[in-house]
Amino acid sequence: MFIRSERLFLRPGFPEDWAELHALIDDEAVVRNLARAPWPYGPDDAKSFAALPQAGKHPHFFITLPGSHGSRLIGCVGLARYGEETELGYWIGRRHWGQGYATEAARAVLSLARSFGHRRVIATPFVDNEASARVLAKAGFRATGDVRHIQSPARSEPVAALVHVVDLVAPVDCDGPQDGGFEPMRRAA
Repeated sequence: MFIRSERLFLRPGFPEDWAELHALIDDEAVVRNLARAPWPYGPDDAKSFAALPQAGKHPHFFITLPGSHGSRLIGCVGLARYGEETELGYWIGRRHWGQGYATEAARAVLSLARSFGHRRVIATPFVDNEASARVLAKAGFRATGDVRHIQSPARSEPVAALVHVVDLVAPVDCDGPQDGGFEPMRRAA
């Protein structure tokens, strides 16, 4: 499955993406804000992640920036099952921070989540990750006030994370088009 947005192309990872993935995520400033990424993030971790199969209604995507010389990997975004809930997760390589890519990718995946029939999606950024909280607000999430303590491999301890939620039954309340302006593209069988 593939998704195009205004500036981005979201696609599955391929095993040959591992080196570009490793170069981008092998950065403590990135991994310290992730709950599921190991630290240090080694080449074998990148190889394993790049080869992961898609998970039905909980896909993950490599975020790429199309250009005249091909696409550059800039991060990852996806949906995951968290108990009975669907959770949005994402990360952007440091050199691409502050350009709105995380918000754009999140909106695209939320549009897909709605088309899959997900009624509600959560996200759990660490409380000290204000940039991620801003991304989520722009994508239509609201903070619930609930705090979970989530293990952070890069920090070697549980970290407080504020639960954010977006209701997909009603139109997403964000500063973009209600449907996100994104259309999922499926690979022909």
